[in-house]
Amino acid sequence: MSGLPDAVRSASPPNPVRLVILWIGLGLARVGLIDEERVRRTTDLAWPRILTGLARMSKSAADIAMVGIAVGSSAIAGVGFAGPYWGATFTLGGGLAAGTIALVSQRYGAEAFEELGQAVRSSVVLVLAVTLPVAALYWLVPTRLVGLLSSDAEAVRLGATYLKVVALGVPFAGLNLIGSRALIGADDAWTPMVVRAGGAAVNIGLNAVFIFGLEMGVVGAAWGTVLSNVVVTGVFAAGMAAGRLPGVGAFPVTVSPRGRWVDAATIRDLVRIGLPVVGRNGVWTVSRFPMLALVGSFGSTVVAAYVISRRIWGLMNTPGWGFGLAASSLVGQALGANEEDLAETYGREVVLFSVATYVVAAAVVLVFAEPIVVAFVGDATDPTVDVAVPLVYAACISVVFQGVTSGVAGALDATGDTRWPFYSRALGMFGLAIPLTYLGTVTSLGVAALYLAYLAQTLVPAAINQYRFSTGAWKAISREFRPDAAPSQD
Repeated sequence: MSGLPDAVRSASPPNPVRLVILWIGLGLARVGLIDEERVRRTTDLAWPRILTGLARMSKSAADIAMVGIAVGSSAIAGVGFAGPYWGATFTLGGGLAAGTIALVSQRYGAEAFEELGQAVRSSVVLVLAVTLPVAALYWLVPTRLVGLLSSDAEAVRLGATYLKVVALGVPFAGLNLIGSRALIGADDAWTPMVVRAGGAAVNIGLNAVFIFGLEMGVVGAAWGTVLSNVVVTGVFAAGMAAGRLPGVGAFPVTVSPRGRWVDAATIRDLVRIGLPVVGRNGVWTVSRFPMLALVGSFGSTVVAAYVISRRIWGLMNTPGWGFGLAASSLVGQALGANEEDLAETYGREVVLFSVATYVVAAAVVLVFAEPIVVAFVGDATDPTVDVAVPLVYAACISVVFQGVTSGVAGALDATGDTRWPFYSRALGMFGLAIPLTYLGTVTSLGVAALYLAYLAQTLVPAAINQYRFSTGAWKAISREFRPDAAPSQD
């Protein structure tokens, strides 16, 4: 099994992202740290998701850069203040989708395909039940929500305008995550990459037309986000129902829309696995509210610089998108086949592979930090640059530890042992990062506190997650979620 269909692989030109990741992995294999066959299988699953992450985070960065160039630093701050609310969509959808990939990967490994379809349909019902009320809240009271984070009237106005429109895309963004995780759990990372990266490209194109061509400002950025998510949802739905997509090929599974949608046992499993992941993801999202409020006390220049550094950190963090989900898929499939030792080996090696890739990404950004920051504001003399560049340096150090955090969390997600990654992230953010930022607002530490906060938010979860995986307690937990069906002999 492989994350890239053979027909597509043979017909596609070499992808630079895949080549760089494979080069890193083979280097580790040459010194005996990772098995070469597992390097290739991990690479095939990880690189499409990393490319998807790069496309989507580039879209996010483009939103900030485009509105910053077209409207100014107030627009950067406004979209930044709306960001945690939009991020809540991925907290909810991504958390519930962790349940999807856990159930799908184990059923795919056991060839229990009927149960696999039920997992996808029930995931759709669950994500809609959760995201529709959130969308309604953002539509009805956007100004009040954004106003909680800032007293800057112009930034609040622009942020609320953005949030009201983007609310329409909330349910679609959640559904996209279900479709993506279901396919990755069935050993196909290529199709989600094509669909979601294509959606990100559509988003950037629409942004350019709406923001610069039609001069719609932050409203144009919001509409680009909404429409691209609608398109991606439609493509996933059509492909899942038909079992294939023109230009992409056959899906590894077909999900009949005529089957049962509400299955109490499946929904309970999805909630049991996904709820701690919602909490873990929610730590990032919820912590952004007090963080932005505290950063706001330093002034709009620091807010804009911090938002820029977070976007760059997000781009550097995209290897975790791929390695975390590769770990979930490979560990889950091994457990579905009752091969616990292989699952442990995959988990350990994927983490090492992940960290090495993060080191390379961070080193590149460290060297080119200043020109990257200038690209967001369009002027090297802008005061935001002098604040943002040191923040980017801190982000480069911080993100390396995220390689451990995301890789181990992905492996634990596949086993159903999702609580410890939640606890570790909560401790890192609420126990250290936010208190350190607060100290910067009331002591001479100042903006330097943000450098320490960057480090705290990843170092603590990395240490705790690695310890949890090393105990092996997740093996017993995973047995509670494995399918009853025996593998087919066909």
